[in-house]
Amino acid sequence: MSDKKECVALWAAEPKEVFRCLSTSEDGLTSEEANKRLEEHGHNDLFTREHRHGLDIFLSQFKNPLVLVLIGAAIISFFLKEGIDAAVIIAIVMLNSVLGFFQEYRAERALRELRKYVTHKAKVMRGGEMVEIDSREIVPGDIVQLNIGDIIPADIRLIHVEEMSTDESSLTGESVPVIKTFTTVSTGRSLPQYLHNIAFTGTSVATGSGHGVVIATGKETFFGRTAAYLKEEHHEGDFQKSIRQFGNFLLKIILGMTVFIFIANTILGKDVFDSFLFALALAVGITPEILPIIMTITLSNGAMKMARERVIVKRLTSVEDLGNIDTLCCDKTGTLTEGTVTLRDYVDLDEKKDLKMVLYGLLCTPAKGGKAKKSLENPIDKAIWQSGKVEVLGKELKRYSVIDENEFDFQRRRMSVVVRTGRGNIMIAKGASESILEACDSAFIKGKKIALSRQLLVKLRKNIDSYENDGYRVIALAEKPTRKSETVRADEQGMTLIGFLLFLDPPKKTAKEALQLLQRLGVDIKVISGDSPIITRKICGEVGLRIHDSRVVTGDELDKLDDKQFEHYAHLYTVFARVTPEQKYRIVKSLNHEGHIVGFLGDGINDSPALRAADVGISVDSAAGIAKESADVILLKKSLSVLAHGIMEGRRTFGNITKYILNTISANYGNMFTVAISSLFMKFIPLLPSQILLNNFFSDVPNLTISTDNVDAELLKKPKRWNIKLISRFMVFFGLISTFFDLALILPLLFILHVSPEMFRTAWFVESMFSEVIIVFAIRTHLPFFRSRPSNWLILSSLATMVVVMGITYTVFGFKLFEFMSLPANVLVLIGVVLAAYFTTAEIAKRYFFKRFEM
Repeated sequence: MSDKKECVALWAAEPKEVFRCLSTSEDGLTSEEANKRLEEHGHNDLFTREHRHGLDIFLSQFKNPLVLVLIGAAIISFFLKEGIDAAVIIAIVMLNSVLGFFQEYRAERALRELRKYVTHKAKVMRGGEMVEIDSREIVPGDIVQLNIGDIIPADIRLIHVEEMSTDESSLTGESVPVIKTFTTVSTGRSLPQYLHNIAFTGTSVATGSGHGVVIATGKETFFGRTAAYLKEEHHEGDFQKSIRQFGNFLLKIILGMTVFIFIANTILGKDVFDSFLFALALAVGITPEILPIIMTITLSNGAMKMARERVIVKRLTSVEDLGNIDTLCCDKTGTLTEGTVTLRDYVDLDEKKDLKMVLYGLLCTPAKGGKAKKSLENPIDKAIWQSGKVEVLGKELKRYSVIDENEFDFQRRRMSVVVRTGRGNIMIAKGASESILEACDSAFIKGKKIALSRQLLVKLRKNIDSYENDGYRVIALAEKPTRKSETVRADEQGMTLIGFLLFLDPPKKTAKEALQLLQRLGVDIKVISGDSPIITRKICGEVGLRIHDSRVVTGDELDKLDDKQFEHYAHLYTVFARVTPEQKYRIVKSLNHEGHIVGFLGDGINDSPALRAADVGISVDSAAGIAKESADVILLKKSLSVLAHGIMEGRRTFGNITKYILNTISANYGNMFTVAISSLFMKFIPLLPSQILLNNFFSDVPNLTISTDNVDAELLKKPKRWNIKLISRFMVFFGLISTFFDLALILPLLFILHVSPEMFRTAWFVESMFSEVIIVFAIRTHLPFFRSRPSNWLILSSLATMVVVMGITYTVFGFKLFEFMSLPANVLVLIGVVLAAYFTTAEIAKRYFFKRFEM
């Protein structure tokens, strides 16, 4: 490539000079040269995509300070000639770490697979052929084709345009599309507002088409250099806030109880180092150290299930936040409607169907490259040509030849053509109703041409208003005979109004059912549209969306409100029309401020601020690139039904994570309370550190399968939120039940059966392990346990764990390494009775608890 110093200010250079500077041509780069430049410049990304490597994941397993202290204690044990204890502790720590590594590595791979779904395509010239590639692979020197609606993938010096304009509002705030040229620009200013021959990354093609040569990619683009605000820390979702609060809550409990147990054992004359090691092992045992792994597994499983439902998450935590949404803000177009304009009716001025209107609409269409290649870029023209009337009017169309055209522009808001017929030439005009009326001096009514009087104009405008009140977009048609073969725009006068084409973006067939499903899921819908209040109201009525107070609030009304009034309106009203991007953002922020968990569904560049402000930003695969970057969730199909299924999957994920937490705090903290009490009267340490760690390891095995568990339909009906106060109540309530039955085993063992310390530890190890496994089947559902089927994986892993735990107490391995001993029949019966009583009590207690405290 040429010296970069020669290639500055390419907007001031002729196309040939641009090609020379970037060592390229109209035929584009060869594949080999493109690969070289990709290595030199890197991928065309605004932001670096982070990947966790295997070693990072493995080392992260040891970041828990309690685990590090435990390793230190094992080293001290080794130097104190307690080699077996040290080896057992290290082995169990390593087992836990390896288990955690494999699960997290699997989840990381799943996340990478999800990212593959989210791609941005671009059309580039490679070796003289137009090909479609991932926009990340675009390099400087590539020739890129741009068509209407395309998101511009890089900074491009345009070398050819056809009536092309771009929406640069995301860069400059300019709401009107910017007309683009390919001629040189003589300016010393490098701001986008002055560079009309440059198409900028992140903007979109509003009209027309063009192509050009890429001059900058990724972080070297104008947007890449000025998008630092997008690197700010992402809005912290409700799930992340709750996890942080829960972690702080656990830490206080663990530290307080561990210190108490260590001091109590030391004061009661037990060996200080043994007491320290016991307290430390107990702290590790009661710490839900696999909570991050459980969450990662559950969230990644949920994410993969969502992917099968065509819902792609970019951040795993968004899975649960999506399930917890209680308010969804969305646009009307493409969400409640099909997102495509369709021709609904074609009427003359007597309000009768007349195919002549469709015929004239087909003739009066912009021609690109000759009449055989009709442009379908304009949605109105596309709707006419795809209406199914082309076949009906096929023979009639052949009788006409378009010989001249005056193209559409936003000032006139109309276009015209001259067609040759067997009866002479006719000028046909098509456009916005007011624009066509301005070009007319007569109207064709009841078979006669009548002069446009003021009275007749009032009547016609009333009819047009009536159509618009029904939600139609009205396109008017006019004609006049002419002897000219070539005309200019000034010839569009003295015409005769003949009728109207009525268009509608129809409601989706699935929208009504999807809205009902979302309402059953407890999700409030707020429609925030840029369309007119009349059309927005009509569509909402057709899909059954309730409009609060039957009032559609407009952007003009919102502009007049102070901050407090704005928040009140955002909370109270459900449908907003003619709103600006800034107002969308403020509505979302206002709802967040009131404590709602807000999802925002948007696909435009200007939706980016609102997407980032929402707890869950939701976009679609066909969305603007910036919208997709800002979103947390990508829908492969813009459908409320798809989104509703994603919300349900998020709630299943939330339910399964909650099961693990409730199980952990009810079992582990029950054991801690037991140890704290028993430390006051027992003369020996109730469990050896190695036994505690082994118990902790085995309890993790069935817990890892909780992510596969079934969730009761009742729990999917409402959005749920983490409630630390409620979790602490659950901990105390069920922890005390657990402690009661632990003591129901401990006291008979010590004071009736008078067992040895070794038998006591073995019996309590088995009982505590079994109780933690079986209690899951009680608290995993609000229903009686037999009315809610667990997943097969949970059943199998629980049974396998209990068999191994029981078996290890009868093996030489268990005798030597963990000082277990075989349990006699009377002790086994006692354990069985205690477990049965514990499970029955938990079943009864949960009905009371869940009835009084909703979770």
